Amino acid sequence: MLPSQYRLKKRSAFSAIYKIKNSIHKGGITLFAGKEKQDMCKPTKVGFVVSKKTHKRAVKRNRLKRLMRESYRILLKTNELSNSQRFMSLIFVGHEHALNKNFDEINNIIKTLLERL
Repeated sequence: MLPSQYRLKKRSAFSAIYKIKNSIHKGGITLFAGKEKQDMCKPTKVGFVVSKKTHKRAVKRNRLKRLMRESYRILLKTNELSNSQRFMSLIFVGHEHALNKNFDEINNIIKTLLERL
């Protein structure tokens, strides 16, 4: 599980990031990046979203969120996130094209999104 200090929790924070409109899309996952941070000692906050429009079953939506969250946690643990640490907050949004992908495919997609950021 992702530690609490890395989680994006407030609805106002999510809406502020969406307003910036800095996004990248690949393989059924969209990455929204927030403002660049000036204070480098604070950790980057991350949110994971899968809409009800993506799939009506909560089991499918939650599985995709768990896969994205675990992929990010592993990348965070191995210190492969140097480029994404410039931003205050990130939001990963899953779409229906990513529902049938396995963990390795999701992991590769998230890696490439963070590299392109």
